[in-house]
Amino acid sequence: MKIYGFNKSTLLDYPKHLAATIFVGSCNMRCPFCHNASLVLYPHSQTLIPEEDIFAYLKKRKNILEGVCITGGEPTLYSDLPLFISQIKDLGFKVKLDTNGSNPAMISKLMDEKLIDYIAMDIKNSKEKYLLTTGSENLSMDDIENSVSLILRENVDYEFRTTVVNQLHTDRDMIAIGNWIKGAKAYYLQSFTDSGDIISPGFTAPEKETLLRYKTLLTPYVQNVELRGID
Repeated sequence: MKIYGFNKSTLLDYPKHLAATIFVGSCNMRCPFCHNASLVLYPHSQTLIPEEDIFAYLKKRKNILEGVCITGGEPTLYSDLPLFISQIKDLGFKVKLDTNGSNPAMISKLMDEKLIDYIAMDIKNSKEKYLLTTGSENLSMDDIENSVSLILRENVDYEFRTTVVNQLHTDRDMIAIGNWIKGAKAYYLQSFTDSGDIISPGFTAPEKETLLRYKTLLTPYVQNVELRGID
């Protein structure tokens, strides 16, 4: 695993758990609003953190931390992800995976081997605008849809989430997403934030009223729709 970031303690990344967060490099999407542009485009320009350092810290904190969140970049691009997670699980931690859903085979493997306790999948936009929103002309929508179907089977606790951007999302998109993930138990809308490390600058965040309207539009389709990071 090529690890380029490590947050040693957070209450934000893993719902209801005090967790550490591991950031891996590289991604197969180029979402123009991505706030981790350096991790996605130039991971090798970042300082590589040895796995040994991660495990040494986790061993020292295993009676304090409850879980580990693995995010990116896109973690499912790494063939050694199952082994890496199994080593974390051996220390007694719960594991949350953040993913863009492009590798359903890996997601299925992790579920089948009971290596993940929680999965958060990004829903980038409605199906018809997915390629535009991800900046990925060769993206397989079949893979994305397969991942959604896998998660909806509820073999693992989960959430879907969308980063909402004024220039990319509309009422119509929200209704289309609602129909797509109909019956899902948890869907979070989070507002775009300009981190200063954006792939394509120039996007803006929606007003709170817009997000509340989207929440209302989605409520008939999803059991629990919440706004995240909104005052």
